[in-house]
Amino acid sequence: MGIRRTEGRGRLYESILDTVGDTPVIRINRIAPAGVTVYVKAEAFNPAASVKDRLALNIIEAAEREGKLKPGQTVVEATSGNTGIGLAMVCAAKGYPLVVTMADSFSVERRRLMRFLGAKVVLTPRALKGFGMYSKARELAEKNGWFLASQFETKANADIHESTTAQEILGDFKGQRLDYFVSGYGTGGTVTGVGRVLRKERPEVKIILTEPANAALISSGKAQDRTGDGNPAGSHPAFEPHPIQGWTPDFIPLVLQEALDRKFYDDLIPVPGPEGIAWSKRLAAEEGIFTGISGGATFAVAMRIAEKAPKGSVILAVLPDTGERYLSTPLFEGIAEGMTEEEAELSRSTPTAQMAAE
Repeated sequence: MGIRRTEGRGRLYESILDTVGDTPVIRINRIAPAGVTVYVKAEAFNPAASVKDRLALNIIEAAEREGKLKPGQTVVEATSGNTGIGLAMVCAAKGYPLVVTMADSFSVERRRLMRFLGAKVVLTPRALKGFGMYSKARELAEKNGWFLASQFETKANADIHESTTAQEILGDFKGQRLDYFVSGYGTGGTVTGVGRVLRKERPEVKIILTEPANAALISSGKAQDRTGDGNPAGSHPAFEPHPIQGWTPDFIPLVLQEALDRKFYDDLIPVPGPEGIAWSKRLAAEEGIFTGISGGATFAVAMRIAEKAPKGSVILAVLPDTGERYLSTPLFEGIAEGMTEEEAELSRSTPTAQMAAE
């Protein structure tokens, strides 16, 4: 094989926002079982490194089109991190101030990234879970006349996945077999938007939805209490804290409710957080694919399906973000900062550039 060549994309981008979407579908070569083909859609290739860049952009642009967001108006949103980072990027590029509310349980690097992108981050007590940060954002919007992004309810969320994510999947698998599509949910935008399209255009594809085993809201069979306008009235009784950041808040989002009501999934498979962490580590170390706990958890379910699927099956799993969002989380527990003993032994095996003994 000769040296690789690249030739540019044949276009010049007017803004960072023009680079959102068109993320690659990548084959798993070393850790997939024999007889099946497993692909991942790597959403870390978005400019702010997560799938939430898509909805962040569309929420702002839909509000601009509809006259709901005025020039210079402050945007406010509750987020576990990735939507806030995406919104911070969009608001920086368009000139809107951004205030984010976030429970203090989410990784420190997320709040620092948002502040680096110019946002203000208001922390809420972890004991109040996702509903606490959600209520705080609504309060701030009402008091100050700010634009509430409403990622959990807005039509703009699933719409962008219908018009981009789903279309990319159709294009990438045109003329190709695709048997399973695997996704978790945070707001539910991905599975709802993709589900609308796959049910119509590729009805043979089985849609597999997954959620944390210890926060199995959908599996519980208990409906979400809602206010008259569809917003959650409080925490869901089946919720327990879980390590899969970005997945499954402590309520069933209205955006996801469409997928539940319209049966946009064929199977629901809960997954324990430690299993997601283990598969994230394997993806990195054995495939060179760097994803967070949510990506590892989605991939864990894809691999469960791969073990039992008929020979020749093709599986696609969504990897929502990059592992760099998780440096201070259990994903990186046991990853040394200094040299391990094995590394120190390698250093000692040749005479130069030895570290001083500690």
